[in-house]
Amino acid sequence: MVRLLHIEFIKLWNNRASKILITSYFFLLTSIALVAAIKFDIGPIKFHLAEIGIFNFPYIWHFNTFVTAFFKLFLAIVIVSMMANEYSNKTIKQNLIDGLSKKEFILSKFLTVISFALVSTVFVFVVSLVLGSIYSDYDEISIIFSDLEFLVAFFVKLVGFFSFCLFLGILVKRSAFSLGFLVIWQILEGIINGLIRWKLFDKETTEIVMGFFPLQSMYNLIKEPITRLEAVQTVADQVGESISLDYQVQLHEILIVLGWTAIFVYLSYALLKKRDL
Repeated sequence: MVRLLHIEFIKLWNNRASKILITSYFFLLTSIALVAAIKFDIGPIKFHLAEIGIFNFPYIWHFNTFVTAFFKLFLAIVIVSMMANEYSNKTIKQNLIDGLSKKEFILSKFLTVISFALVSTVFVFVVSLVLGSIYSDYDEISIIFSDLEFLVAFFVKLVGFFSFCLFLGILVKRSAFSLGFLVIWQILEGIINGLIRWKLFDKETTEIVMGFFPLQSMYNLIKEPITRLEAVQTVADQVGESISLDYQVQLHEILIVLGWTAIFVYLSYALLKKRDL
């Protein structure tokens, strides 16, 4: 496995575009710390974003994993470009000639996917821990390290999404078309959602059905955290509204995404095995 990862990292390191995208991605993950510096002082109105509780433990695990998950598109571009380069540069054929089996080739790509997801998760953990240590109102160990299941969900979400991108890269062979297909799939899920809601089920049943679709199931892993914020809950109470949502990570949603991950990896291998290179 180390040998396979070493081969992939050499390819990425020698690709200038990949290095720029990966560097930009981790810079953006770090830039969430800049949110703490946002302040508005307009006359008597003083607003400091870090003081409204977004960096409080354990809420910070929920907030940061939800927000940083949107940056995953940078690594998605790296993954589909990685596959496109394999075809355009003929390196995939050369790897197979040099003795790498198709199963090992797919394994090397999947290990790269896991590495990206794991490093991203560790990175978000460290950034969140530092921000929380500086700005959180709570410093008890039991509170700091509660709700860490959001990091698990973040990792699973990235692995699932990157596996989907890997499959699209192998299926389409062109990075631009692969990303275009990804956008089309997102639109398609939205259309299906609307049709099911219009013709078949109510909102609750539609959400259950859509939870089995790949992109929606990945999104469902980490619910939006804004309405969970204490300040938002307080405002809602004052205007007579009640916000009672379940924000916790659900085991069945993790299993659905892991199922899609297995499907995408298997389809990638099946497609590569069948295709004449």
